[in-house]
Amino acid sequence: MLFLAPEERGRGLGRKLLEYGITEYGVKELTVNEQNPQAKGFYEHMGFRVRERSEIDEQGNPYPILFMELQ
Repeated sequence: MLFLAPEERGRGLGRKLLEYGITEYGVKELTVNEQNPQAKGFYEHMGFRVRERSEIDEQGNPYPILFMELQ
């Protein structure tokens, strides 16, 4: 999971962390809470696209999840 404190947003740290995950760990897929449009927009900006949607999260809770993959 990748979370940044609100006061750290906009400083390039999220980009650096995601790029590290992509290059060092081969991250090509991720999930994001659909109710977090800021995160979804960030991942889209970084080249990810929605592949699938689920009405429930991985724990079975009623939180819509978007499955995204790097294009």
